[in-house]
Amino acid sequence: MADTKREIERKFEFTTSKAARRGIPDLTGTAAIAAVADQGTVDLDAVYYDTPDQRLAADGLTLRRRTGGADAGWHLKLPVSPGVRDEVGAPLDDTVPRVLAALVRSRVRDVSLEPQVRLLSSRRVSHLLDADGALLAELSTDAVRAERDEASASWTEVEVELADGVDPALLDAVEKKFRKAGLRVSDAPSKLARALTETGNEPPRRPDPAPADDTAGAHVLAYLREQRDSLVAHDPAVRRDLPDSVHQMRVACRRMRSAFKSHRKVLDRAATDPLGEELRWLGAELGLDRDQEVLFDRIQTGIADLPRTLVLGPVRGRLRVWNNTRRSGTRRRALAALDGKRYAALLDALDALLADPPLLPAAADPAAKVLPKAVLKDYERLATRVAAALEREPGEARDLALHSARKAAKRARYAAEAAVPALGKPAKRLAKAVKSVQSQLGDHQDSVVARQALHGLGVQATGAGESAFTWGVLYAREEALAERNERELPRIWESAADPELRSALGV
Repeated sequence: MADTKREIERKFEFTTSKAARRGIPDLTGTAAIAAVADQGTVDLDAVYYDTPDQRLAADGLTLRRRTGGADAGWHLKLPVSPGVRDEVGAPLDDTVPRVLAALVRSRVRDVSLEPQVRLLSSRRVSHLLDADGALLAELSTDAVRAERDEASASWTEVEVELADGVDPALLDAVEKKFRKAGLRVSDAPSKLARALTETGNEPPRRPDPAPADDTAGAHVLAYLREQRDSLVAHDPAVRRDLPDSVHQMRVACRRMRSAFKSHRKVLDRAATDPLGEELRWLGAELGLDRDQEVLFDRIQTGIADLPRTLVLGPVRGRLRVWNNTRRSGTRRRALAALDGKRYAALLDALDALLADPPLLPAAADPAAKVLPKAVLKDYERLATRVAAALEREPGEARDLALHSARKAAKRARYAAEAAVPALGKPAKRLAKAVKSVQSQLGDHQDSVVARQALHGLGVQATGAGESAFTWGVLYAREEALAERNERELPRIWESAADPELRSALGV
């Protein structure tokens, strides 16, 4: 079993040898620090693992096996934001623990993880305490020696890591004190990054996310790289069951699929269509879990909004059992997909396409000429589907037509958002307008799905001898919400269909 903790820390280094000789200034009286308690010195021995081409280091991840100290074991550090990382730990073993190997699989694929560098540290630890003796942060001074093959490097590093729940402003106060004493924030984001640089093995730089030029091909490829990176980056979060992670990973799948369809004059569909189908498969596998999560939250909120007098029988208990049963199955299926060969092959295929893109002649044309046409084509597709849906009488046929329009709205929105770097505010305004249509249609579809689930829950309750009254009330509420959404849709669509939004694109 892996344990996770959130690290909020700041690393410092001495600016001069004179400052190093003076050492760490006394932090007593800095912000809320009332005392500094010496915890002694510990020797640490850490071996860092990565692929031979340093895929983890390139993305700012570190995987190590460390002995010595209170937290000896395997540690995987995942970047969250500058100065903030999640550390996932596992017990000591001779090989990389399976739970950690799974969290880096989207980056490593089938390449082996091997020892890359060894760090030997003599760490002096102090606790920074408030007036009540509570721990605010841990102050560490590390004398580090890095060894990689025949090369080695040594340096001293100072680190301040906040205790749980402590205001990060404390780090700013410590940094101000340190600056006066000749310490500055370290340029290296981690010990490993510095070790690789100082032993002559700096990890490969990530490519610039901006388009290489103003051609249509460059802009489309930059957008696709962004979505590929999002897919890879959210994989560990999905495995850890973090909030919204499935949704974000699924969105990356949708955006790439939409880009392949919207830009068939830029990228050869003979290469992109098969990838689009694989992305559809992955999105569907992930979607089962996400859809259940959304559905449960919607029904749970509906129950919470009801007056007590309308909640009859063990409604909440039945909902929890129903959700747990369905969610356990959907989550297992999502994880099985991420662990399978098909998913790894998809990631490899996306990398191959981006490395050697199947560009068509239009890819060399200016983005300002090609992208507006793709956006407007997707808009016209949406307009046709909205008109067809509004012409139908209320009922199942209209529900299906509105769902089809919703999918077209997503594609039109994604196309407009992808064009923002090239077209600027006009594309951004159109994307915002289409998003409002998508949201309206999405809420309607959520109501359709919720009614189906509520009907099933009512049948289950009746079969168990419970009152089905509350499920019927919720069903009626969802029906009323759907009717209201349908009444409001023409007004929202009229705003999104304003011709000025499209003419501003310059076509």
